[in-house]
Amino acid sequence: MQSKDFFNVAEFPTGRFVADQINFDGDKVIEVAGTLTLMGQPRPIRLRANRFNCYLSPLLNRQVCGGDFETTVERSQWGITWGLNFGFENKVRLLVQVEAVHVE
Repeated sequence: MQSKDFFNVAEFPTGRFVADQINFDGDKVIEVAGTLTLMGQPRPIRLRANRFNCYLSPLLNRQVCGGDFETTVERSQWGITWGLNFGFENKVRLLVQVEAVHVE
């Protein structure tokens, strides 16, 4: 997966997601929109929130929020095309787990 045929990590060692909008239904997070950069190419994506929740952690005595986010992208948008001509799937499901601790 690190080769030039896939993520080309020698030239592009990191991928990055930067959120620019969080959408709510009342006080519940339902979606995060932002930019996913892979192989130096930024593309907009939207992550749907699943089971996002906040609670007071008894161990930390602080508010903790977290949840699962998911989306489906077409890898060819970032130039990752190996295997497409052999019938390998272009659509890839991304699953992201997030947990954050509120710090004052």
